[in-house]
Formats: sequence, C-alpha cells, structure tokens
Amino acid sequence: MYAIVEIAGQQFKVERGQRVYVHRLEANEGANVEFSNVLLLDNAGKISVGNPLIDGAKVAATVVSHVKGDKVAVFKKKRRKTYQKWNNHRQHFTEILIQGVLGKGESLKDSLPAVKREVKTHRKFNAKTADATEVVEKPVAKKAPAKKAAAKKTTKKKD
Repeated sequence: MYAIVEIAGQQFKVERGQRVYVHRLEANEGANVEFSNVLLLDNAGKISVGNPLIDGAKVAATVVSHVKGDKVAVFKKKRRKTYQKWNNHRQHFTEILIQGVLGKGESLKDSLPAVKREVKTHRKFNAKTADATEVVEKPVAKKAPAKKAAAKKTTKKKD
C-alpha cells in the first residue's frame, strides 16, 4: 500500500516504514504527525485518485530528527565589471518515518503494528565485575564526511 501525499508544498510517494526528508516541520523530535493532503492511494492494486484530495485518507508519521542538507555554493559574477559575489546556503530538513497509510475511516491502531525506531546495540565488557553488559545507544544522524583541506605548498628560498 502506498500513497502520494503533499507535505510542506511537495509531493512524495510514501509507504509504511519509509524514511522521508521533507522541508522543516514545526514539530518536536518523536512527535506523531498526520498528513491529510493525500492525492492518490493504492491499496493492493485498487487505486483511488482524489479530486484533488481523497476524503478521509491520511498518512501517519513520526518525526525522527531535524537535520541540515548539503551546503550549496552560489557564485555570481559579471565579467569585465569587477563584480563577484559568493553566498552559501544549507536547507533545513525534517526526517520522518512513515508509520502507516490510512484509508477512509481507518486508524493507526487498526492497521499493522507501528514500525519501531532502529537502535544500534553493542556489548561492553566491564573489567571490575568481569561480565558483559548490553549498552543501547541513541541513533545518530548520518553526517557527510568532512572535506580535507588541500595542503599548502611551501617553497624554500635558495641563497
């Protein structure tokens, strides 16, 4: 089951369990949100198309985190006019996890159980008690690797 839904002015094709990056939403991390601007709904091959929206259809989601996108450099130049201007921009996004696509009259409790948030686990050895305990860490937003600056070349003066 999938749906095409409008979120923050953009259209997304979403399915249950999918992670989507949308423009920044005014919701706290961990909050449940619902989107009622469903344009198309596919339920096991039965397709419903709205005019423009489908009445009663919703998409339930959970806010995972607020992140920033990649930096975009904006360079303006007019040749022979000594005009150059640099600007940079990083867009704010919200990562959401789709809990379910709900048709008319359905609720999230009626549909399949909610998708749980992924958690990294590892085992930590404690030398004092000589036993291994399981430690649970919070998921961390993936960051792009930092670009290394080019090494500056130095020249030696010859006498």
